[in-house]
This record gives sequence, C-alpha cells and structure tokens, in this order.
Amino acid sequence: MNWLVPLPVVIPLIAAGLALAMSRRPRVQGAISVAALSLVLAVAVGLIFVTHTQGPQVVNVGGWSAPVGIALVGDRLSALMLLVSAIVLLCVLLYSLAQGVADGNEGAPVAIYHPTYLVLAAGVANAFLSGDLFNLYVGFEILLAASFVLLTLGGTGERIRAGSIYVIVSLLSSVLFLISIAMIYAATGTLNLAQLSERLLDIDPGVRLVLQVMLLMGFAIKAAVFPLSAWLPDSYPTAPAPVTAVFAGLLTKVGVYAIIRMQTLLFTDGALDTVLMWAALLTMLVGIIGAVAQDDIKRLLSFTLVSHIGYMIFGISLANQTGLSSAIFYVAHHITVQTALFLVAGLIERRGGSTSLEKLGSLGKLAPALAILFFVPAMNLAGIPPMSGFLGKVGLLQAGLELGTPLALATVAGGLLTSLLTLYAVVKAWNKAFWQEAPEELPEGTTPRSMFGPAAVLATLGVLFAVIGGPLYNYTDAAARDLQAQTPYIDAVLVHGDRGEGDSDAAGGDDG
Repeated sequence: MNWLVPLPVVIPLIAAGLALAMSRRPRVQGAISVAALSLVLAVAVGLIFVTHTQGPQVVNVGGWSAPVGIALVGDRLSALMLLVSAIVLLCVLLYSLAQGVADGNEGAPVAIYHPTYLVLAAGVANAFLSGDLFNLYVGFEILLAASFVLLTLGGTGERIRAGSIYVIVSLLSSVLFLISIAMIYAATGTLNLAQLSERLLDIDPGVRLVLQVMLLMGFAIKAAVFPLSAWLPDSYPTAPAPVTAVFAGLLTKVGVYAIIRMQTLLFTDGALDTVLMWAALLTMLVGIIGAVAQDDIKRLLSFTLVSHIGYMIFGISLANQTGLSSAIFYVAHHITVQTALFLVAGLIERRGGSTSLEKLGSLGKLAPALAILFFVPAMNLAGIPPMSGFLGKVGLLQAGLELGTPLALATVAGGLLTSLLTLYAVVKAWNKAFWQEAPEELPEGTTPRSMFGPAAVLATLGVLFAVIGGPLYNYTDAAARDLQAQTPYIDAVLVHGDRGEGDSDAAGGDDG
C-alpha cells in the first residue's frame, strides 16, 4: 500500500495545474480544488489504517533506494498530521468558496487563489512525508512561497506591510535551515533522516550540538516559539479570514512537526531539552499575556496561538512517551480548534463590521448561532472539561509531574496559569462581542449558512476528539512509541539493514 504515500503531494500539484488552466472559469476551479482535497482526505484516511496496521510505508522517488534517493515516508505521526490537515484544508476551502459566492467574487483574484491554495496543500503534505532533510526544506519553501501570495491577496497597504514582515522572517528561517543542511551534509555525508539518526551519533558532540541549535532555530521561527514569535501577531490578522485560518491552523504546526522529528530521530541525547522547556514556559506566558491585552479578536487569537505552541514544545521537551503522545494529541486538537476560531472571527467581522471588541456588541441577540459557534471552540481552547483541550493539557501536565524536576513543575504551573488566562481572554472577548450592548448600532448583515457550515464542522470535530479521546490517545501512544524506538522508521527506509548502498531499482537495488 505504499503507493498511497506520494498521492497527498501529487494530487494537489496536478490539480493546481488544472486550476491554473481553467483561470477563466472560477466554478470549474472550485470544483477541481474540492475534488482534489477530497481525494487527499480519502488517501489520508487510508494511510491512517495502513500505517497503524502495517507500519511505516516508504516510496523511493525515482526508484533510487535510500539513502541515495529521496524517500517519502508515511508513519503514524505523519498520517495523523495529513488527516487533520486535509480536513482543515477542505473546510477552509469550502468556507472561502462560500465567501466568494456571498461577495460575488468582487475584487477576489480567484484565478490566483485556487492554484496557490493547492500548491500550499502540496507543500504541507511534502513536509509531513519527507524522509530527507533537503526535501523537507523543499516542502517548507513550497508552502512558504504559496503563503506569500495568499497573505497579500487584495494588495492593500496593510496586507503588503504584513506580508513583507512575513517574507523577511520566513527567508531568515529558510537561510538558517539551508545553512544547517550544508553543515550537516559536510559533517555526515548524508541528508537522509534515517541514516542521519545513526551517523550523527558518530560525530563530535560539540559539532552535533551546533547542528542541533541551527536546526532548532530555523524550525522555532516557523513554529513561532518565543523569543522568535514576535512576527506572527502582526502578520496573520491582516489576511483574509480563510487565509488567516489555514495559516493559524497549519503553518506553525509544520514547524512543530519538524521539531518533533528532529528531537526524536536525529538528536536524542537530550542536550537541549532544558532549553526547549524554558522556551515552552516563556512561549506560554508571553503569548497569553499578549492575548489578555488585546482588544481585537484576530490579534487576541494570534497571541493565543503563540501561547499554545508552548504546550506542544513542553511535551517535546519532556522526552518521555507520555509527554510526546500528549504533544501529538494536542497538535491535532489545536489545528482544528484554532482554525475554527479564526473562521468564526471572519463571520463576526462579516456580521458586526469589525473584529474590534470596542466596536462590537449585542451579537448574542442578533446572531445566537454565531455566539454558540464561537463559545464552543473557545471553551475547548481554554481546556474546559471534558473537551479535547482539557484531555490534551491533562496528559501534558501529568507527563510534567512524572518528570518532577523543578523546571518541569514550574512549567506545569505555567501551563495551568496559561489555561486560566486563556479562559479569561476568550470569555472577555465573548462577553464584549456577544453579551454587552454595542456602543453603536451594528450594520445590517447576515452570516451565510454556506460559510457557517465549514466552521461548525471544525468546531464539532474539536468536540469529537474528546468523544474519541481514548482511541485517539491509544493511537498517539503508539506513534510516540514508534518515534522513541526509531527502529520502525529506520528499518522501513533502510531495508535489510542497508546503511548506504542506495542502488536504483534498475540496477538491482531493493525498493523500500
């Protein structure tokens, strides 16, 4: 079943070409995009079952066996990330299509939007599936190039300014990543992740630490880990609601995914676990303090996004199975909940004419369904039991208590405080936007059901994660065991104990 592995990358790229060819027929573009992402979702479901029952699936691109060739690897972790990202990408696409219909596509560069969005989807999938460090870089660059275009759609001065900040920061991250790749190849002679996991053990510890720091800095910028997170709250809120939602849900999580791979496969000596834990604690606290101070819903949600990245980094830094499993669970939960909240923020802006809490009010009476749709994922984000946010945080805090070091206990306390302040921030936002009287009469408007639906699906999915919390935790436990064991991944990529021959199939090599 390894033929499933490249499809999440190939399907969106082919669909992007078709969508570009149909640039004068926006309805056909929309149909192509929906069909492509629906196929990707079906493939992701298949990969979940295949990787869970048969182990990691590997495809050697071009028929060249690893480590000479480029491997695409689907394991439990990447399959789960693909599934959640496919759901989010499809829901956001449906939301944007509904928004285009409601607005009459006025001023919307539809011919650009669909191909770019599909390229973004391909880049995300390539990053999740890459078994090669340079191919991971290529995945990042694909999604970042697409994100540059999406972020500046409409060409307003504010969006161009925010896009410029995003471009500069992303290029800095990419340069760091590329320099790291060059240094790693110079030190080890390979970029295959499975082979690197063995060769990095043989190099000088000081050199290995420098390589780890370089990679970590590049990924931490992409994941918006403090102190490398200041760019995010200024970049995301200015984009159109669907773009902001998919950025908030997915792009930072690709960085978190890369950190998980790096810490569990390449650098397992725990040299930077303490640094990561400090970063997690500061990311939580600085992010949520910023959120509490905001009076705009989009900026508030951007700061909560930063703060909750801290929970994921905390789970990684614990370096035990409970922490890693809970971090994976929390990533899946947070992708759906944060995306849903940004989509709802777009609906609030549409109905109330603004996302400023000083201008909003009375929406609870005018749009009660919208009030519920904001309330449910907001409570989930805050970790109110028995929702999935609560389950994820309990797992992380339990793992911190198991470790029991003073820093781990301090981070547990920081996590509890962050959760309480998150509750305060979202309740304040809900109270001002929906409960209190508006300072001025709000403009007339409606929230189309076709836009309401995709946001409701994601909010419901966040609740569903709590309903299936037991089986989902069993899955993430198995994923964490595989990551810590390393052997399932390495043996799938480097077949029959082969550690570097890399013959092509035509020359009699073995295809993984």
